[in-house]
Amino acid sequence: MAEKKATSKASPEKPQKKGLIWIIGFVIAVIAGIFFGIPDKSDEVLTGVADSNLQVHYIDVGQGDCILLENGDDTLLIDCGEIGEDDTVKAYLEKQGITQLDYVVGTHPHSDHMGCMDKIVASYDIGEIILPHIDDSDIPTTKYFERFMTSVESKGYSITEAETGRKFSVGDAECEIIAPCSDDYSNANNYSVGIIVHHGENSFIFTGDAEKLAEKEMIESGRLEDIDVYKVGHHGSDTSSSEEFLEVIKPDIAVISCGMGNKYGHPCDVTLEKLVGYTNKIYRTDISGTVVITSDGKSLAVTEEKIQ
Repeated sequence: MAEKKATSKASPEKPQKKGLIWIIGFVIAVIAGIFFGIPDKSDEVLTGVADSNLQVHYIDVGQGDCILLENGDDTLLIDCGEIGEDDTVKAYLEKQGITQLDYVVGTHPHSDHMGCMDKIVASYDIGEIILPHIDDSDIPTTKYFERFMTSVESKGYSITEAETGRKFSVGDAECEIIAPCSDDYSNANNYSVGIIVHHGENSFIFTGDAEKLAEKEMIESGRLEDIDVYKVGHHGSDTSSSEEFLEVIKPDIAVISCGMGNKYGHPCDVTLEKLVGYTNKIYRTDISGTVVITSDGKSLAVTEEKIQ
C-alpha cells in the first residue's frame, strides 16, 4: 500500500507544500548558522593552505644580500646590500608599493649586508630594527656603521638584539630566529642572524654569512629541519653550506646572492657541487637578476628578472 501511495497521482498542493517546507528549512538553517554557529565548510582552512600569498624577493644588489618578504600588508627586509645600493633597493620597494617596513634585520655588520642601511632607515617608517648582539670589542668603527647608528638615533628608533628562539609574524608567515647561538665569535660572519620562515607547508631559511661553526651550532640547537628554500650562506662561499648543514636542511630550492664576476669567485664550485646533490633548482642573482619565490602555503612558484 505504501508503494501504491507513492506512485499514485498527488494533488496539486503537495509539491507546493514540499517546496515551502524546503524553503522554510533552508531559512531556518541559515538563521541557525548565523546565531548558533553551525559550521560552514566554505570557511574551513585546509591544512597547509595560507590565507594570503607570501612573496620572497631576492633582490639583485650585486655582491651583497638584500631580501624582502611581503605577506598581506606586512613586510620584512633582511639586509640591504653594499654602500651605494640604496637607490636600487628603494626603487624596488617603490615598485612594490612599499612605503613602510614592519621589520628590518641587519644580519651582521659587514658593508655588503648593511652598507646602505643608514639610507633605508632614513627613508622609511620602520616598526622594529633587529641586529645580532655583538661583543663591544667587535662593534664596527667603519663610517657606514657610524652613519647607520646616527640615522637610527635621528629617527628616534631603537635596536632590538636578536634573541634566538624568538618568533614573530609577517602576515600569516611565522618567523623564528635560530641564530646566533653564542655571544662571542672571532669571525663577524658567525654573528649572522639566522631566520626560518614557515608559510603553510612551505619553509625558507636565511643565514646571512654564517660559516661552518655557526652552522654546527644551529644543528646542535635542534631548530633545523627539512627546508624548501635555502638562501645559500655567504654568497656560496666554501666557508658555509657544510655537508652536515645541508644534510639536515635538504633544500629543494637554493638561491645564491652574488655579483657577476665578483673578485671572491662566489659561488665556489665546491659549494655548487654540494648543492647539486640535493637540488637542480639553483638560482643566482648574478645570472637571473632578482629572483622572486611565491608561496601559497602549498606550492612554490619562481620568477626570474633575467639579466640580458
